[in-house]
Amino acid sequence: MNLLRRQLLGTVGATTVLPLAGARAQFGSTPPLRIGVLRDQSGPYSGGTGATSIACVRQAIEEFGATSRGVAVEVNSSAATADLTGRVCSPNGIHWTYDTWMLANCTGNAVVRTGGDSWFFIVANFAFGHALERDTANAVRKAGGRVLSRAAHPAPGTTDYSSYLLQAQASRAKVIGLAHAGEDAVNTIKQAAEFDIVRSGQRLAALLLYINDVHAIGLPTARGLMLTESFYWDLNERTRSFTQRVLPKTGGQRPNMSQAGCYSVTLHYLKAAADMGVAEAKRNGAATVARMQAMPTDDDVFGPLRIRQDGRKLHPVYLFRVKTPEASRGPWDYYELMATTGTEEAFRPLAEGGCHLIAGRSRSGNEAIGWALPTREAGSAKHVVS
Repeated sequence: MNLLRRQLLGTVGATTVLPLAGARAQFGSTPPLRIGVLRDQSGPYSGGTGATSIACVRQAIEEFGATSRGVAVEVNSSAATADLTGRVCSPNGIHWTYDTWMLANCTGNAVVRTGGDSWFFIVANFAFGHALERDTANAVRKAGGRVLSRAAHPAPGTTDYSSYLLQAQASRAKVIGLAHAGEDAVNTIKQAAEFDIVRSGQRLAALLLYINDVHAIGLPTARGLMLTESFYWDLNERTRSFTQRVLPKTGGQRPNMSQAGCYSVTLHYLKAAADMGVAEAKRNGAATVARMQAMPTDDDVFGPLRIRQDGRKLHPVYLFRVKTPEASRGPWDYYELMATTGTEEAFRPLAEGGCHLIAGRSRSGNEAIGWALPTREAGSAKHVVS
């Protein structure tokens, strides 16, 4: 298994949209654009990805006006490691919504600044969990905090977190960092409430948790939890407008940052394909990615922003605290904004990622192996858009 495949399998919870390389037209003179949405539809991460991601992609296609433009688009039903814009960066990929460095930086730094200067990590024992722990530990230390210890659990599928929570309690760390996601995070938070961990004075910092997870946990249990997202449905007028438009397709579920990111990246990809011509976009994926990077981005999810040279999409990131039941004004009114990290500060500095696309850098042999995936024709690309 090569490096890229390990990264993708290890980080299935993020926003990933793949315009499929080498696909052939089945109807009409212009080949259809086929968009593959790699999401967990029924497993432990489906609550934060799943059907709402597909709904957001379809919303973008509808608003783009594909039918009126004569563009055929098919949707065929993700990766979060920061290495995708670092040592295994590629001219064929754009990383869109979040990565482990962003989650770690925007959570770790902010929590340390508010007094949470000693940490214990509960870690999912696979690539994503380790990357999230590593990046958060670095952010905590850089901010002047300490990492006291850690406990790793099999993932996904662990159901009893009592031994890990007892270790965290015994460490007397001020903050318990949860370096996992999906059902693992939900179950840990529920069991932490049974141990009265938060009421006893320790904080829980969820390093990847979505509003859908908070909805499943409930405010009485999730109250006070700190988490980071780059999108919140009630953040401003544009996010509220997008949410109202997509709600009929989601059954009333508010989209999280990963799901809303599917809308954002799909819309930008379609704009780029239309700008350069659908046939050319189908023929040359690398050129399509280059066009996406050259064009400024603007949508109701993230606003007007840009894509960096290493393929990193930039936008502000927000630290939220989950409201108490008394403070909530109604369903899905769950977040209190605590801090905003600006566009340039939220993501890893360009010079620190080790991306060979940056001027003056060369790619090592191991990095080349990481992206050695076969394509069906010269010039086609696998667009990894997370």
